[in-house]
Amino acid sequence: MIEVRGLTAAYGRAEILFGLDFEAQAGEVLVLLGRNGAGKSTTLKTLMGLVPSRNGEVRLHGERIDGLPAHRIARCGLGYVPEDRRIFTDLTVRENLEVGRQPPRAGAEPWTPERLLRLFPSLEAMQSRLGGRMSGGEQQMLAIARSLMGNPRALLLDEPAEGLAPIVVDHLAGAIRELKAAGLCIVLSEQNLRFARRVADRACLIERGRIRASGTLEEVQPAYAR
Repeated sequence: MIEVRGLTAAYGRAEILFGLDFEAQAGEVLVLLGRNGAGKSTTLKTLMGLVPSRNGEVRLHGERIDGLPAHRIARCGLGYVPEDRRIFTDLTVRENLEVGRQPPRAGAEPWTPERLLRLFPSLEAMQSRLGGRMSGGEQQMLAIARSLMGNPRALLLDEPAEGLAPIVVDHLAGAIRELKAAGLCIVLSEQNLRFARRVADRACLIERGRIRASGTLEEVQPAYAR
């Protein structure tokens, strides 16, 4: 579903990513492991077109998307939830969901507000609540739900469990497993091994903008621990 080959990116003259190669399939969760500053967030932003790539290819469902602006990449079927969530704080939960709405995609069950409220039941009772009056965990669930309203083929999640209470992390891990079971391709950045173990099928370890190891989490974990 997502194929990345030789991807490089930079902020101005400072090169950040150096020839990344990885892929993720439908119905799979690929975790990008790494410490702060390793290049995980930049990788996701580059896939989404928010940071321009210098070299390499990014394909979504076989079609090249590198070089496209972010709004066109979203229309191709790539969803993105940034680390800071960026929900609309002056809109209600229901209004935030409607902002993300895109037409259904052929061959896939469409995401509707009703379906998303089943996935995130805690949002059911707060559909009229303003986004700015929600907890961090509630905002994270809303951010993911809003992205799913775009009916993506694949979803990018940047540090989804960062700073959340353990019970919220439990709910989030369960929701990610449900999305995987529904056939969605998920690439998420993470530095918490405990959370990664709960959701990952495979992992790539990123250090200083390069992939140091890849494989199952069990295969990658020893390199991460060093």
